[in-house]
Amino acid sequence: ARRPMIIAGGGVQYSRAVAELTNFAESHSIPVVETIAGRANLLAGHPLNIGPIGVTGSDSANLIAEKADVIVAVGTRLQDFTTGSWTAFEKNAKFISINAARHDAGKHMSIPVVGDAKLGLASLDTAIGDYQADANWVALARSERKKWDAYVADNTAHGDNRPNSYAQAIGLVNSLCDKRDRVVASAGGLPAEVTANWRTLDIGTVDVEFGFSCMGYEIAGAWGARIAQSEMEPERDTISFCGDGSYLMLNSDIYSSVLSNKKIIVLVLDNGGFAVINKLQNNTGNESFNNLFADCPTIAEPFAVDFEAHAAAMGAIAETVESPAQLGEAFMRAKSS
Repeated sequence: ARRPMIIAGGGVQYSRAVAELTNFAESHSIPVVETIAGRANLLAGHPLNIGPIGVTGSDSANLIAEKADVIVAVGTRLQDFTTGSWTAFEKNAKFISINAARHDAGKHMSIPVVGDAKLGLASLDTAIGDYQADANWVALARSERKKWDAYVADNTAHGDNRPNSYAQAIGLVNSLCDKRDRVVASAGGLPAEVTANWRTLDIGTVDVEFGFSCMGYEIAGAWGARIAQSEMEPERDTISFCGDGSYLMLNSDIYSSVLSNKKIIVLVLDNGGFAVINKLQNNTGNESFNNLFADCPTIAEPFAVDFEAHAAAMGAIAETVESPAQLGEAFMRAKSS
């Protein structure tokens, strides 16, 4: 194996194996890529963190996935978003999968290691001794990550002379939040945008629940995260990125957070409906129907939801902003509230 790669999934954090993952990668100079659930296994600036992999991932991670000859998959189900429905890898690449679930450990003709990630990585580390990945391979991976970092920096730039975008909002919050603030996203376009554009500031601070694209998890999940966080890190914030469609499907835990005095910061990014579903509708050759509010059959103009008034009615402090500059000021007010 001259071109090895590690895919780090959510199981690395579930088994509290971040230290073992980091030690294994550093000891053998093996590049690491992260799944959606595995975001924040490594810091953004770690020299072996090559980025998020898959359909919603980075050019850097996906390029080395195409060229890797041995892939160690740790705590990942290797689901279709990660593997691009098995188009992401060189066809002769060999997989070693460490997973507590026997079914997932054996996927794609992997050499299965059925067990805990923490123990599995330590055992594998001992087994391969003083092995080191090829220096040119590591240099290529790092070079690609630098290119991706430059792309993200441009994508998330938040000057007021551009149309507002998810990436801008993510980049702005990323630049203003505390490194231990917890970020939550779940459905629509935001999981992809957070996965690709969020630069991890500290371990275990990103929760992108995209296993089932759970609309509404953004708020309910953030409230649950805050309950746990308030015990361990009460001075830190829990930040939820939520589309307007998801907000409309499940928002009542804003009231729960107020009742329980568990503060969450919810950013509702309004794009006029269920825009990702509309895009999927269009991509299959259909005309837009009932996903964007502007396309709904109404007698008059589509009715616009007053999200600020709605959240305020449940006891939240709420305000509406129209530019990145205004968002930054509002976000800092929310943090100090």
